[in-house]
Amino acid sequence: MSDFLINAFATLFVTIDPVGLAPMFLAVTAGYSKQDRRKIAIRATITAFLILLVFYVTGNAVLEILGISVSAFRVAGGVLLFLISVEMVFGKRQKRKTETAEAAVDDHDPADMHEVAIFPLAIPLIAGPAAISAIILLSGQAPDTVTYVGLGLVILSILVACMLSFLLADRIERLMGDTAQLVITRLLGVLLSALSVQFIADGIISLLQG
Repeated sequence: MSDFLINAFATLFVTIDPVGLAPMFLAVTAGYSKQDRRKIAIRATITAFLILLVFYVTGNAVLEILGISVSAFRVAGGVLLFLISVEMVFGKRQKRKTETAEAAVDDHDPADMHEVAIFPLAIPLIAGPAAISAIILLSGQAPDTVTYVGLGLVILSILVACMLSFLLADRIERLMGDTAQLVITRLLGVLLSALSVQFIADGIISLLQG
């Protein structure tokens, strides 16, 4: 169980990247007061948690309704996570997230902080396609009820890390600097690529055995 939960934590932490979201939060909330930023951080985190909770609870049921096997979704989800890891290694994911944040700043009125909390912070920066895919994959692999509950706690811990990252965004950006962020992002990208290949391999083996 511990190995599964450690693997789940690593997968979700790398996929959602709470630390990397700090500069995105600063870009989206530029011009807001400290109190407003706190409200946005809390609202965005709760919204993202509810979205991910839906897929955590009903992910396998949704697949069954659509007639998609868990093995096929493992392969598809693994490919998606691998593409995300390639973006991270070559520094393109941060650029894409920055463009999403800048677009949100241009599209929203500065006074409408509720919309900013939902888009782009909750969706797609936190609860994006990769995070949703990873949660459906992991929930389908949980071997027993205790591990499944443990996965829920892992998801909650990642979301708490996101909220702390938002609340401490200005400090994190100052402490890390551009160079440290680039190095960490690339290292996490390599880790995610290995995890995604494992997802793909497990899915293919399961499909062949089926």
